[in-house]
Amino acid sequence: MTVTPKPLVAGNWKMNGVRASLQQTDEMGRGLDAAMRRKVDVLICPPSTLLHAMSAALIGTGIATGGQDCHAEAAGAFTGDVSAAMLADAGARYVITGHSERRTLHGETSAVVKAKSAAALGALLTPIICIGETNAERVAGKTIAVVKKQLRGSLPDGVAGDEVVIAYEPVWAIGTGKTPTPADVAEVHAAIRTELGRLMGKAEAAKVRILYGGSVKPSNAGELMGLPHVDGALVGGASLKAEDFLAIIRAVG
Repeated sequence: MTVTPKPLVAGNWKMNGVRASLQQTDEMGRGLDAAMRRKVDVLICPPSTLLHAMSAALIGTGIATGGQDCHAEAAGAFTGDVSAAMLADAGARYVITGHSERRTLHGETSAVVKAKSAAALGALLTPIICIGETNAERVAGKTIAVVKKQLRGSLPDGVAGDEVVIAYEPVWAIGTGKTPTPADVAEVHAAIRTELGRLMGKAEAAKVRILYGGSVKPSNAGELMGLPHVDGALVGGASLKAEDFLAIIRAVG
């Protein structure tokens, strides 16, 4: 019997949001009715300064919270960093690891992403491991090879399918308003599923939720989320506004 994972819509607020922004999450909580909760898991990853307050405010709404990054170590002299355990203590259930902005702006390698993802698992958080190609790699026809290599290098050893989420985010599409064609997205997600099967076995691979991220908005969410092996979305700017985020959730459900 084929396993169909419950879709996940995750909002990544990036470096946006202050306490007044919690009004948007209040609206999201009110707008997420029981029927939608049964169909779709919803997550918001705010800046760490808002994580505790947002987690408390969203209790009972069906919306989970997560961190945007974590350190690979549990504690220590790492000024400015946040551990996975700290995120969990603040109410997080997930954490994004390996986002393209961490890989490109902070020089994070897949080995670093793997260590952070393992730390997340150790703190009982679900890592959302991001992989994706640059425009130069896309033009050179290296998309599938790059995505598979990042997946192999970033996935913790021995992880079960329901313990991790993978997010495919073509770097060239993030924040640009551009998206790959539906056929391109379907091809990459199918390749990811196949590679997961090779790494952890088909039964476990079928449990992994593979999200699409990269300029997801209400106008394209329905088409993207209807593709094979697309189990939800990692949403950037559109997750900052309740109206847009709820529209994306409805499109998925």
